[in-house]
Amino acid sequence: MISRDRAPTAQETFMQMAQAAGLRGRLFVTIGILLLIRLGIYIPIPGIDRVRFSAAMQGGNGLAGILDIFSGGGFSALGVFTLGILPFINASIIIQLLTAAIPALEKLQKDEGEAGRRKISQITRYVALGWGIVQSIFISAVWLKGFAIDFGLVFVFETALALVAGSMFVMWASEVITERGIGNGASLLIFLNIVSSLPTTLGSTISFAQVGGRQAVGQVVVLLLLFLATIVGIVFVQEGMRRIPIISARRQVGRRVLAEQRSFLPLRLNQGGVMPIIFATAILSLPLLIGQFTQNQQIAEFTNTYLNPGGSGWWAYALIYLFSIIFFSYFYSSLIVNPVDIAQNLKKMGSSIPGIRPGKATSEYLERVLNRLTFLGAGFLGLVAIIPTVVERALGVPTFRGLGATSLLILVGVAIDTAKQIQTYVISQRYEGMVKQ
Repeated sequence: MISRDRAPTAQETFMQMAQAAGLRGRLFVTIGILLLIRLGIYIPIPGIDRVRFSAAMQGGNGLAGILDIFSGGGFSALGVFTLGILPFINASIIIQLLTAAIPALEKLQKDEGEAGRRKISQITRYVALGWGIVQSIFISAVWLKGFAIDFGLVFVFETALALVAGSMFVMWASEVITERGIGNGASLLIFLNIVSSLPTTLGSTISFAQVGGRQAVGQVVVLLLLFLATIVGIVFVQEGMRRIPIISARRQVGRRVLAEQRSFLPLRLNQGGVMPIIFATAILSLPLLIGQFTQNQQIAEFTNTYLNPGGSGWWAYALIYLFSIIFFSYFYSSLIVNPVDIAQNLKKMGSSIPGIRPGKATSEYLERVLNRLTFLGAGFLGLVAIIPTVVERALGVPTFRGLGATSLLILVGVAIDTAKQIQTYVISQRYEGMVKQ
């Protein structure tokens, strides 16, 4: 009873993780699937000249760095899980954009409840399958053409089939983590892939510092201090919220008259979490992928110059990246929070915001507050994403390839969301114990 209304401590959380069968089972399922996904990345696709392919990949390019964020080195290792969760992420972006444009999909999401969300999930899976087929054929027929031992129609079919099957398995595994694990399946897979690339990045940074002498050490220290400050800022913004006070009217229950109750409506500063970063990165990787392997030299030069974080026109990439993050922040916020629905629900419950009339005035007030919060949160996400990139270019530290800030945002955001998810399970276990008593 004493701990009923407070957040679980770290000791209580670890005790529940070790003792509670339900939470322990979810953790084992999550860890087992994540290990299986990491193993599949290193199962090689047959028929590839590995020596020539490794030599080509060692040249380094911004595209490989961006795609390896989501595949955990899959594009460099060229395993059966090369595509990883990318088709599912792209399909989610497409469906969420179409949901705002097609009334039938919007009705499924808002009015059909759980059944509607299941239908949208099924549509997303089909779109992911189609997108995976397109990407697999493109990779096997264009990208791997110069590295195939015996290039032909059979090679393209077999390679595309292996890539699609691996991608669909990863998508299924992410859904299993979401339903039977600790949740956030797709985000956890991206988190794991980023963590798996950290040793290589740190090793390259240490080698850069050793070769460059004192000047290089100073540059790396400044960059690491900037990353630490970025982590602190990310935590503050991810946890920041605006508490809007709410007053519930007096109610009569039998002969008793209940007094006014005061509560608050929490609106997060960053409603979308890390999803705007993930969506913006995935979108920007598409023209770079097309431009790098197209037969048109002008398109390839343009994308490598202005849409590549390592190109000479990296400033254009940074600006496009910034505006993409802001756009997806507003878009994702509009999907998560609907001021009209909140105003209607408050009116039905007999609650109101002090000084604001119920109904349309409440929805307009919530919309103004939400737009301001989203602007602040999106601006912070964008600045955090591009400032370390600018500093890397200014200091001349090439080992992060402009992806350090994006990785930090995803790592910290997913870690916070996962910790909250585990705390939710711990609280549910606590209340189950109280009911049994």
